[in-house]
Amino acid sequence: MDWLRQLPMGNYVDGNRGWIRRVDVRLKLGWTLAFLVTPILANGAWRLGLVGLLLLLTAFCGLPLLLWRRMIPLLLAASCFVGAVFLVIPTGTTVHQTPQRPTEEVRLLPVEAPRSAAGEPWQLRQWGPVGQPPLQLGPLAVNRASLDLALRSGTLLFTLVHSANLLLISTPAEDLAWAFAWILHPLQRLGIPTTELGFMLLLALRFLPLVQEELQNLLRALATRSFQLRQLGFKGGTALLLGLGERLLANLLLRSEQGAEALMARGGQLLPPLALRPRTPTASLPNGCALVLLVLFVALRWQVGWS
Repeated sequence: MDWLRQLPMGNYVDGNRGWIRRVDVRLKLGWTLAFLVTPILANGAWRLGLVGLLLLLTAFCGLPLLLWRRMIPLLLAASCFVGAVFLVIPTGTTVHQTPQRPTEEVRLLPVEAPRSAAGEPWQLRQWGPVGQPPLQLGPLAVNRASLDLALRSGTLLFTLVHSANLLLISTPAEDLAWAFAWILHPLQRLGIPTTELGFMLLLALRFLPLVQEELQNLLRALATRSFQLRQLGFKGGTALLLGLGERLLANLLLRSEQGAEALMARGGQLLPPLALRPRTPTASLPNGCALVLLVLFVALRWQVGWS
């Protein structure tokens, strides 16, 4: 029942192994932002390349194998499942509408089909949402639009989740709050509360382990009572799931109230995130390589990544 602790999704794991820990947190934020933004309006080759780059980076980042050997297969399976669902969803279907004018009033001239050098008309294969789909899987039809949608959804899910998770695993929450406040510090002249925003980010990152802990406790309590959803039926199973969701929300609100009371008991003073200093030591060689590769990555996206 400790599978949530064995999958450190979004939790910082302390340690000294891995060159990715010694990269400046601002560069890691830049790389994460690049992974989140560059899939927009990108072609399929670029999206697949992002997935391969993330897998390669995970394999050679120096982090222990225990951190990602169970998470990567599950995330790949979830991405493939989402892609398979979107693959069989009908796309590109047209809605038949009744013409507002009589068909006798509309005269359309026939379009002559293109001819080859021998004078015979070409046999154009309809590859897309219009016409016969190129691939028929029993009752399911797969066309070019559904294939593109499946590729986009599957790769986007893996890229978004794993890039953010790789950042959170290798970076303490205090360092992220400091980098976030450092980036938003020029906006303080415009009256934007950058200190409060950095503190809210720090609280949100600290709250993630509490959510996982409460969910783990509820699942453990459910397993000890040996509930069987088949015997409960549809209504009983639905009531049980709704009760679990209500209890989870109530426990999270209770934890939030306890955290607010603890903060007020200490005076409610906010330490500016810029007053913090990154506790993870950085190295010049990984920082230089990360900066150069980030510039090349953005330039390559600008040249060849458009769809």
